[in-house]
Amino acid sequence: MIDQHYEIVFNRKITSGIFLLGFKSPHIASESSPGQFVMVRINEGIDPLLRRPFSIFDVRDKDTICLLYKTVGHGTELLSLKKAGERLSVMGPLGRGFSLPDEKLQAILVGGGIGIAPLHFLADTLKNRPIEFMAGFGKSGDIIPLEQAAGRTVGISIATDDGSEGYHGMVTGLLDEYLSRNIHEKDSVAIYACGPLAMLKKVSSIASGRNIPCQVSLESLMACGLGACQGCAVKILSQDNKTFYRHVCKDGPVFSSHAIDWSNV
Repeated sequence: MIDQHYEIVFNRKITSGIFLLGFKSPHIASESSPGQFVMVRINEGIDPLLRRPFSIFDVRDKDTICLLYKTVGHGTELLSLKKAGERLSVMGPLGRGFSLPDEKLQAILVGGGIGIAPLHFLADTLKNRPIEFMAGFGKSGDIIPLEQAAGRTVGISIATDDGSEGYHGMVTGLLDEYLSRNIHEKDSVAIYACGPLAMLKKVSSIASGRNIPCQVSLESLMACGLGACQGCAVKILSQDNKTFYRHVCKDGPVFSSHAIDWSNV
């Protein structure tokens, strides 16, 4: 992990409210793995005061880190105004990423909204293995054009809640249907998911019901990204069903879905 200032290479709008930012950092690029994230200081002053966490979307040309982000508040609105040539203070790579599946397993990637960001990095890493990539959005206007962001063809199945494009329903329904139609042996696949907690809870339930290994990347508010502020605790179940806490930033953001206490989610 390193904290330095890096030059922005590009910061372009992909679709309404969605941007792709790239900055040069050979060190972070060489050390990053799918599922990890960086903490970005938007400005040098106190507006905003805290850094913002962003999943790593892509590594290009072995020296450029790409972040796919959504403008949801003051900090990301300010970030969207940054221009190529400006510099950002970035700390990373941080957290524990995905454990890659055995080469014999098919990886099923399930994203919700901006949760597709770390899954794209995973899909690119697994591009020579069998994968199924699916993503859910509220309506067709919410769909993030992943191929435009990636700059190349990306095979992905879309679900929309209102049926305006792709599968009619939530992406968890698409996942359940895909498993029912295509998967017959419980040890032939592994599931990787990132998105809203309610979606991840349902994905975990589907995976548990079929005895499928499943890893989830949790989204959480973070103040430090290092586990010092204790602000991103998640309740974990031990093997004897006792609960304890881990930190999304330091112990995650990727966890086995079967280890998380979903009872209060």
